[in-house]
Amino acid sequence: MSRRCQLTGRQPGFGKSVSHSHVRTNRRWDPNVQTRRYWLPTEGRYLRLKLSTRAIKVVDRDGIEAVVARLRARGERI
Repeated sequence: MSRRCQLTGRQPGFGKSVSHSHVRTNRRWDPNVQTRRYWLPTEGRYLRLKLSTRAIKVVDRDGIEAVVARLRARGERI
């Protein structure tokens, strides 16, 4: 499963873990991506999106119709 938000584009960050002895190993910081299902009343169907928790707040604030219009304007297939 791709750990990428469909709305904000958030994806994993990469870096190093540094131990007490200062040995550096690779690690990654995954965004908190959730699969959410929204009802699209204009199309009469449910829509399944993979969104970060910040993007879920954007959908709550702006509404699913505005978010879908923004995604389609960007050229993303929904």
